[in-house]
Amino acid sequence: MGKYQIISNPDLTVGKNNKQRWNQADHRRHGFHNAHRLFRRALMVRSRDVLVLGSHPNISIQNHPKLKKLMHNPAFSAVCVIRDDKVLMEAAAADFSISQPHSIQSISKLHIHLIIGQLISQGVLSLDSKIKDYLPDIGTGYAEASLQSLLDMTVTNDFSEDYSDPHSDCYTEEIALGWRLPSNNMVKESTLVDFTNSITGYFDQENVTVAQYKSANTDVLTRILAKHSPKSLAEHIEEIADAIGYEGAFHISLSPDGYPAFSGGGCLSVRDLARFGLMFAREGLDIHGAEFANSVFMSKSLSRNAPSLSQPKEWLRYSNHLMTDGRFVGHAGYGGQFLLVDTVTKTSCSFFSVLENDDGYDDTYMGEVATTLRDICVQ
Repeated sequence: MGKYQIISNPDLTVGKNNKQRWNQADHRRHGFHNAHRLFRRALMVRSRDVLVLGSHPNISIQNHPKLKKLMHNPAFSAVCVIRDDKVLMEAAAADFSISQPHSIQSISKLHIHLIIGQLISQGVLSLDSKIKDYLPDIGTGYAEASLQSLLDMTVTNDFSEDYSDPHSDCYTEEIALGWRLPSNNMVKESTLVDFTNSITGYFDQENVTVAQYKSANTDVLTRILAKHSPKSLAEHIEEIADAIGYEGAFHISLSPDGYPAFSGGGCLSVRDLARFGLMFAREGLDIHGAEFANSVFMSKSLSRNAPSLSQPKEWLRYSNHLMTDGRFVGHAGYGGQFLLVDTVTKTSCSFFSVLENDDGYDDTYMGEVATTLRDICVQ
């Protein structure tokens, strides 16, 4: 038998800038548009019932000057605006579509809010408990932190999430999320358990007023849910899909040890992401009108004091794994994603884009996206 030619998977192999090919600037647009089939491994879920949407075009939204500016930006992928069960506006770039899955990145974190809210109502979890009470093997970076501090992004430790630094810890984390291979192909992929246990440097800092955003917080919360929920995380994901009524599929990457990457591994179409947002517009009710989420926990998350985001999104607070100002609720995602829901007008706005700079992030741009969606929601 002759020798076979073998190469490391080109999509998942890390380049000189310590990024896998699908997240490198020249390939990121293709990567975000196809992440659901580029991950090392993933879970796919369909809804039992689909929330049917009607069309009710809103001319003022379609002609909104700030939205038109964003749609003319080369980064633009898609946008969808839904109120109740009516699509007020939707559009996609020439190389994309309304129904195609797109990486939603950290918007995936909203699943943690929904699942933890349910477990709190069941008495399974306590916000004041320390992480070591739930994960006795957790490393020193999280052992003494409270569950509440992880939910609010107020933990101080050595984990770094600096997108401008190609050697920031958040890129090493991607191995444990199933997004890339180790730089040394002979090294075994790190599990989510090993990665989170390796984090050190916890410092008990009181009165944190600006959120210290760390996706590793979500990874630790994911482990807690997996260990202490009476249901598997796959069951939770299916139940959330059924409560929302996706028409397409929800995809989420998996760690080498099988944990869903709630910190950023979700993929949805822009229309289905807007459907997801309607869960918050309905104050936790599912598509059949039954209570699904912990509505008390959700309501308190919007009204309580919590650390603000950094400028230019300082008008939003980070509370229990969602972003809110008391009226609007949602989450941002790396690369140019945003979901924003108006709890007054019951409008859900989803926005996809792919920033093709080296960092894959731009604070000024994301601030413009957030305020534009806020303006659209109140139309």
